[in-house]
Amino acid sequence: MNPIVKVNCLKHFYPDKTEVHLCGLEFLVNPGERVVILGPNGAGKTTLISHILGLLKAVDGEVEVLGMDPYKNFEKVRKYIGVVFQNVDEQIIGPTVYDDIAFTMRNDKVDKNEIDKRVREIAALLKIEDILNKIPHYLSGGQKKKVALAGAIANKPKILVMDEPFNSLDVSSKSDILFLLNKINKEFGITLIITTHDLDIVPEIADKIYLISDGKIISGEGPRELFSNVGIFEDVGLEPPILSKLFHSLREEGINVKIPVNIKEAKEQLLSVINYKKV
Repeated sequence: MNPIVKVNCLKHFYPDKTEVHLCGLEFLVNPGERVVILGPNGAGKTTLISHILGLLKAVDGEVEVLGMDPYKNFEKVRKYIGVVFQNVDEQIIGPTVYDDIAFTMRNDKVDKNEIDKRVREIAALLKIEDILNKIPHYLSGGQKKKVALAGAIANKPKILVMDEPFNSLDVSSKSDILFLLNKINKEFGITLIITTHDLDIVPEIADKIYLISDGKIISGEGPRELFSNVGIFEDVGLEPPILSKLFHSLREEGINVKIPVNIKEAKEQLLSVINYKKV
């Protein structure tokens, strides 16, 4: 399988002379994968996704999306990429939710009836049919994320890039977005590339995790492999997932448990350890 995104030893200079180098492991994303990028503030996560989106030109290194340089082929590549930025208020520009979802399709001269059909299908998928005529400015944070997501997938992209999609969301909205992203990935085969600081939900949304620190891509493993190594998070200044910390502590006490990746696995192991028998 040929990767749909490939980044190798990226170097970029910002106008204020800030230098960002991203070397180490090659960043590879295969079609249909769910890839999460982790790292402390300033590690280079935003620089990486900005190059993938074709918003920045690399001084050195290799950046390839769908077999093309995304900066040199911006118009071609962006047709196949949906994006949800961290601050969705800067992204939602339509006077109504309907208009915002339809915006890209109208720019691409899609037939009016096809636009209406697609807007309503996407709204039904994301369960936002009841707010199509609402003014986006007055929506809740969770609703705005859904509207931005609807606009991002309206043109049926091959890749969806999301920068910190779970920030400032309540538990219910976060759960909704998680469910929707996995549904979009499974049903439409859309490749997901996501940055987040919310480590505890990463196993629910990642097939592969890239860990970035001090200009180096130091890990590209699955959740089970990466979350079993509590020390790697501490080494780069990230707080390990709470389940990883807890079960690592139990192992240090000599209790024979594996590091779980979700609540269900944790529960099963704890019940086994205490020899729980349901009455």
